[in-house]
Amino acid sequence: MLPNTFLSADEQAELDLFTASLERFCDTEIEPHYRDWEKAGIVERELFRKMGAQGYLCADVPEGFGGPGAGVRFSFAVVQVLSRRGYGGFVGGLQVHNDIVPPYLLHCGTEAQRQHWLPRMCSGEAVAAIGMTEPGAGSDLKALRTTARREGDGYVINGSKIFISNGQHCDLLVLAAKTDPAAGAKGVSLFLVDTRTPGFSRGQNLEKIGQHAGDTSELFFEDMVVPLDALLGGVEGQGFVQMMRELPRERLIIGVQAVHGARGALDATVRYVQERQAFGQPVAQFQNTRFALAQCAADIAAAEAFVNAGIAACAQGLLTPEAASAIKLHASEMFGRVADACLQLFGGYGYMAEYPIARFWTDARVLRIYGGTSEIMKELVARSLLGR
Repeated sequence: MLPNTFLSADEQAELDLFTASLERFCDTEIEPHYRDWEKAGIVERELFRKMGAQGYLCADVPEGFGGPGAGVRFSFAVVQVLSRRGYGGFVGGLQVHNDIVPPYLLHCGTEAQRQHWLPRMCSGEAVAAIGMTEPGAGSDLKALRTTARREGDGYVINGSKIFISNGQHCDLLVLAAKTDPAAGAKGVSLFLVDTRTPGFSRGQNLEKIGQHAGDTSELFFEDMVVPLDALLGGVEGQGFVQMMRELPRERLIIGVQAVHGARGALDATVRYVQERQAFGQPVAQFQNTRFALAQCAADIAAAEAFVNAGIAACAQGLLTPEAASAIKLHASEMFGRVADACLQLFGGYGYMAEYPIARFWTDARVLRIYGGTSEIMKELVARSLLGR
């Protein structure tokens, strides 16, 4: 891995200590249980509290709101370590809790909303999810059908969401709903929903082809009444603007997950081909193997440089939507190629679930879909080039 040239020596040393601590945590608290969680389709709820106690949740949330107050790189380092170790199923929900929901509160929420939710998220007492995708509206956020009707001292919400990471565990849901169905994008608002609210219900934990340790659910809202102060920022009609503002970080963190998932897949493959014998010699001795590994390493290095530049821009508040879209597109597509090439080097064993490369391969596929499909990312990049 290339050193992070955007950090001073002292900053890098501090980050190295943090990641070393997290590696030890993974050795004792995640690795022994991860296969069981995959079979169960969900990690144990207590894992969030354990991570919160160690300062691994919401690492860049300021101390005044109960967070560690570290920089954004520390929060991203959590995704880097867990992705490289092959915990992609858990990473999908963890990055929602750590990197996607907190900025909505910090940048758009009221002081009371921040003080109520952020300390509980940092400790792991409350698990967060975000409710955008609907059965009839995937990447097209303007096509939402969930409605929030003002009534007395609150809003009555009806509708449903699908493919929601942390759907089974979540205590807080950042929910996108139409407060003015006739106003298009300007009629979308975001709500902070306490999932104990009557009228909220969870569907079953959806069975996926990958990311098995991450719970993913359909959520339902039937005449669910939330108070006025559940409206994010206290202002109607700002939901689409708020989502567009926070999507760059979401797409960048998916790029981080992709790069380090690819690195984990390559590491596992390098170990395997040096041990596996074929035709009287290690598989690593065949030119095809060596060339394939070299191509994977070069692809990862290029994507990592792109992602690191994005992290530096994000830390300075300079990450643009177009750059984040390009990063997600490039890194997620790269991960798919690398995971496939690495699985091929395992031969038939690569198709066996007990081998780590199978997990990397299946977990990689959804990165080209969630957070905006590759096709949507191409469209956004093209618009920035063509001015429309």
